[in-house]
Amino acid sequence: TCQRPQWDRNLQLTPDQRYYKQNEEVMLSCPEGLHPSFTEVKCASEVKSISHGKPVYREVWMRRNGTAGWIRIRSDAECTELLQIALGTLEVSATSIKLNWTCRFPHACQHMRAMCRLAGPSSPPCEHEEITGEETLQGQKGTFTCPLLQPFTVYSVTISLPNSTVLFAWQFQTKETVPDKPQNLSLDASTGLLRWSALPPCKGQILGYQLSITARSAPESSFLEIERLRLNGSVTEYTLPDHRPGRTYVVTVQGVTAAGAGNVSRQQFPGSALETSAPLNGSSSGAHGISPWQGTAVLALRPIAQPHMAQREHQVVVAASQDPAALAGVCSAELQPFNASRQHRAYVAAVLNLTAPTDFVLGDGTLRHGYYNAPLQPGGNYTVLLRLVRRGQQAEKFTCVCYSISG
Repeated sequence: TCQRPQWDRNLQLTPDQRYYKQNEEVMLSCPEGLHPSFTEVKCASEVKSISHGKPVYREVWMRRNGTAGWIRIRSDAECTELLQIALGTLEVSATSIKLNWTCRFPHACQHMRAMCRLAGPSSPPCEHEEITGEETLQGQKGTFTCPLLQPFTVYSVTISLPNSTVLFAWQFQTKETVPDKPQNLSLDASTGLLRWSALPPCKGQILGYQLSITARSAPESSFLEIERLRLNGSVTEYTLPDHRPGRTYVVTVQGVTAAGAGNVSRQQFPGSALETSAPLNGSSSGAHGISPWQGTAVLALRPIAQPHMAQREHQVVVAASQDPAALAGVCSAELQPFNASRQHRAYVAAVLNLTAPTDFVLGDGTLRHGYYNAPLQPGGNYTVLLRLVRRGQQAEKFTCVCYSISG
């Protein structure tokens, strides 16, 4: 006889006995989702040694080897997963889930079905559509994909056999994507309080809001003030600093998730467009002594900072444009020194420690502190910006006074 083998505790033996007779066949099975190393075994014996000319036998277990009959079992039987999912190759995006699968016992994996479903009911304000992703898996290995999914949403992926035996079940959350643009952007003209509606976390957790505020005063057409800042995701209002009823404001707001900044909500207040305003008047800004053939112009510069402010470093920026919308972008851009191969781009010509009104000669060809004050091209039309940049942890502010120069 053979004793019941001390194999995997999950193995189920039929018949289930403590001892088995010689040549008695036993069926092995496993709990749902697992499969035995082999399914048919039998009690047998083999010669252990010869004693006094007679063989001494010991019990062994044999397993069926297909059409080859029975062979000796030399390792423990165990319950193993029928289906293996290569989690290391799992691909989850904002709109799809893709996984690679392998069946360790192909004969037991016939007509497997894979299915994608929403993991739970949707609720306002994020309405999720149910999907019907279902596929029959064929062969020993392959790839299953759930397409056309919604971002930042939990889905369940199930792979099962026709008898409803579940081989794999897991929940996955699709990745975040950038949010939609904020709605209901408004500005209280009397208080300067800017408001917008909070974005729902349908495409990702709202980490914050990015604001860009461009202010321009009609009587001072050469003056631009741009503030860029980021607010906490729970904040939906902001009071404009130094708000003045006579100014025109162009405001952009966009939500931010882990995937980045979303679509921009843009509004102009009180309604006079920055883009359609009159060209900048250089003469009112103090440009004089223009010498086209020498490539120079004299600018009467005044400090932008208030007397009580510690910051005195001003940048002199040259742009080959007089379009007000483009100049607003130049005023708040990250700029580099002059580059001869990119003369059409705006550049920093000089950095000045400006503490009092002074005349500055633009285009005199000098090199100071790594900035080249390049000569102006004859016949060219330029806008020069005297720029003051102030940066903090949550905000950065750009103030520019513009000078129009025609060769």
